[in-house]
Amino acid sequence: MTHPTTTDTANTGNGTADTGTLAKSPTKATRTPTGTAGTATTRPRRTIRPRTLVITAVAWLLAALFLIPYLEMIVTALRPADELRDAGYLPSHFAWSNLIKVWTDSTLGGNLRVTLLVAAGSTLLVLLVALPAAYYTARIKYRGRTLFLLLVLVTQMFQPTSLLVGLYREFFQFGMLNSVWTLIICNAAFNLAFAIWILTAYISSIPVELEEAAQIDGLGRLGALRRVTIPLAMPGIVTALIFTFISAWNEFVMGLRLTTVPESQPLTVGINNFIGNYTVQWNYLFAGSVVAILPVIVLFAFIERQVVSGLTAGSVK
Repeated sequence: MTHPTTTDTANTGNGTADTGTLAKSPTKATRTPTGTAGTATTRPRRTIRPRTLVITAVAWLLAALFLIPYLEMIVTALRPADELRDAGYLPSHFAWSNLIKVWTDSTLGGNLRVTLLVAAGSTLLVLLVALPAAYYTARIKYRGRTLFLLLVLVTQMFQPTSLLVGLYREFFQFGMLNSVWTLIICNAAFNLAFAIWILTAYISSIPVELEEAAQIDGLGRLGALRRVTIPLAMPGIVTALIFTFISAWNEFVMGLRLTTVPESQPLTVGINNFIGNYTVQWNYLFAGSVVAILPVIVLFAFIERQVVSGLTAGSVK
């Protein structure tokens, strides 16, 4: 009779344990989502430091100071002629016809074409000459290499105005005044030194083992240069391109002295023609300035992607 009692007691104990287990399970199931929800709701918020706010405010203030002259240029370009001397910042109405008359009443269209040809031609000529020179200087340790780089640097010290008289007589004797090729040669010559220096530095930083590995795979020296070195040196090439293009685009002194016909003058000289002896056509002057800065902005927007792609291209087969 004792065995049934023990068995019943054991069964009773097991039942109690099962009951306790079942009783505890719903409690754990209800706590899990509650705890998860509590963790999600108590996540700390990101706080902005006062120093960050000050730096951001100063950055926006500096950006506004730099943009205000451009805003004034656009407003003046659209200001009517009878309101140029008014004290108000904004005109009573915008004269959009100024942007049309600046093309029809002047030679600005021809000046823009000349400037595009000069800037593009100078940039292309500089890259065609500077890239082989920089590659040879960076890869070949020839005698007089340091002297060559110093001579290149010395040529950068000469100002175009100091050579203007000699250049004028030279091009006059060759009958090359009022020629686009004259401006292309002059701008390329004065920007060649910087391009050689910057490209030499970039190519020297590229390991020569990459070219050797490409030559082992079957490429020649020119193939390795085209498929390995040039893509890796693209940031330097883009830097030289931008510097040369902007320098040729903004050049004024050479264009003023080496060209006398209005149709053959660059854009900078054409805009200067709106300044007369007794009057200044401010609305046309600033309208031409707006036209002058647009190609440079487009160039920067296009070249920015090429810099990023040049950092990763060329070294991966």
